Amino acid sequence: MVTEEAAFPPRRTRETLIEWVGDFQTQTDVGDAEIIVAQQEGEATRDTGLVVVRPRSNSAMAVYMQPRGFDEPLWEVTLPAREDEVPMSALQLSSLGTFVSLAATLCTYLQWRSLEWDRASGRHEA
Repeated sequence: MVTEEAAFPPRRTRETLIEWVGDFQTQTDVGDAEIIVAQQEGEATRDTGLVVVRPRSNSAMAVYMQPRGFDEPLWEVTLPAREDEVPMSALQLSSLGTFVSLAATLCTYLQWRSLEWDRASGRHEA
């Protein structure tokens, strides 16, 4: 049953996502990663949901994640294409693997929080 207090569909505001990312960072060692909830332009009633993860070091690597669509609790990660090959040492490759694993964990966490958020709205059953 849809509650009267909840907007239809439920909205994940930028402030909500910043809170969720903060919760994630208190529970998880993010190492060298910087996590940013991007400011998005558009209608105030649209879902906000672009989260960028990048190493704090001088790496050009970054990934972003967002809900799969409007009013969609499932999230996806995008690894932007690169024009050039990137040779790296074993240590650099290991760091990249750790970074990608962190991004996957964050994406899973945001999806879980989105599902809980939607259930709390009364739109979806537990």
